[in-house]
Formats: sequence, C-alpha cells, structure tokens
Amino acid sequence: MPSLDHTIVHSTDRFASARFMAGLLGAPEPKAFGPFAVLKLDNGVALDYAEHVTEGRRFLPTHYAFLVTEDEFDAILGRIQAQGLPYWGGPRHDQPQTVNRLDGGRGVYIDDPDGHSMEFLTRTYSDELLAGF
Repeated sequence: MPSLDHTIVHSTDRFASARFMAGLLGAPEPKAFGPFAVLKLDNGVALDYAEHVTEGRRFLPTHYAFLVTEDEFDAILGRIQAQGLPYWGGPRHDQPQTVNRLDGGRGVYIDDPDGHSMEFLTRTYSDELLAGF
C-alpha cells in the first residue's frame, strides 16, 4: 500500500510557519532543504514549508489533519491554551475554545499563521460518521 512521503505547505514565511507547527507538536526544529523548511513527523511524513509569492495573489489556505495519541492531544492542547491561541471544535470556526468528541475521540482545529486549518484528532472518523456529512 502506498504511503504519503511529504507534502508542500504554502506559507508567507517558511520557517515561521514550520516552527509554529513544530512548537505545537513538540517536534524538533525544522531543517532547511533547498527552498523548503522541512518538518519531519514521527511517521516519516514531512511537511515541506515553501514561501509562495505570486504577483497580487495569495495561495488558498488548506486543511491538514493529524492523528495523534490521547497523550499527544493533551500536550498539543496544553500548548495551544498556554499561548492563548484561538481554537475550535468544528472546522468552520464554530464551537470556539471547545474540543469535539466525534466518534468517541477528541478533536480540535487551529489556524496556522497563514490561515491553514490544522486539525488534531485522536480517532480516525468512521465511515458512518462521514456518511452523515
């Protein structure tokens, strides 16, 4: 079965955005690789942050979801709260400063410095739950 190796995350400041995510995840300092600030995750997948500047246009913010353990979730949420960052229980910025409990797990959404929606969840959503959306 194929697995994801890396993806590019567009940013206005590659190291600022990569460090923001590394700080939330408790991950090591991102490394420079060509035009990227590379944030390696524990499962081997890399987030390659690239500065994206196009004349007069900004990139569209996207969504990234991270499956984490219960202990990792507690640590991430603790870092979010310690920094006083806004977070939501829903993807549309609904349920401010709450944690969702979808499908028996926990989930939270936060925006990174470039407006990308970063989701942290403790359980992959079931087919039954997804069918309801």
